[in-house]
Amino acid sequence: MSLTVADVDASREFFCAHLGYQVAMAADGFASLTRGDAAADIVLLRHGSEVLPPEQRDQRATGLIFALTVTGIEAEERRLREAGAPITMPLREEPWGERLFQLTDPNGVVVQFVEWAARDEPAADEPAQSEEPAQREEPAMLVITPTAENVTESPNARMTGLAAPSRGSAELSTWTVAMEAGQTGPEHVISREQVWTVTAGVLDVTCAGRTEKISAGQTFVLPPDVLRQVHAPQAAEAHVVMRADGVASVPGTEGTRVLPWAR
Repeated sequence: MSLTVADVDASREFFCAHLGYQVAMAADGFASLTRGDAAADIVLLRHGSEVLPPEQRDQRATGLIFALTVTGIEAEERRLREAGAPITMPLREEPWGERLFQLTDPNGVVVQFVEWAARDEPAADEPAQSEEPAQREEPAMLVITPTAENVTESPNARMTGLAAPSRGSAELSTWTVAMEAGQTGPEHVISREQVWTVTAGVLDVTCAGRTEKISAGQTFVLPPDVLRQVHAPQAAEAHVVMRADGVASVPGTEGTRVLPWAR
């Protein structure tokens, strides 16, 4: 499997540290990884590399799920969590018997571990039992109260993390953004769609070269992989929702960056 990524070194270290891969070959902007078993070999190529056909150089391995079938999935999840691996979807079981959890590498590649739950089959000499409606325990509602530990201060804004995988959410991250008058965020790209609702003040939002003034009570949607920038002409606050595995990149820099308040 060949993956085109922004930071080859970051993905190489991720797969070797957490998934047991070894480097078979490596060069600037290139790495070939293998496990020596039935798992797929992985080739990592730097985004924009001239060895790729011109029509493929701007593509990246986003939206991809690299699924691995395992046995003893609880032990595997515990091992990775104790090793500090970036688990972006905690262990869960689907109604059809699939048990799974996910990691996300620094370039946004999702690695999914899957184990199929064993189904109890009646013995051949046992009469079939009438099926009773399954009694499923409803998941408990989770209430999250932000604390000072969930606040991230930057020169451009203050982010307060709400729901996130580290705080009990399986799929989504939400947070608030507070900006003082005159503050401007950097130009950047996010790998996942974001939905912003301005709750106080006004924001000037530039996305793909187009600027809109968004006032309190209005909501705007920022598509993935598009350059954007947020400016506060006056003090403003907003509430943001995003899939939990989104990462950021900044033009002119290598690799991607996680959003600490969304993890």
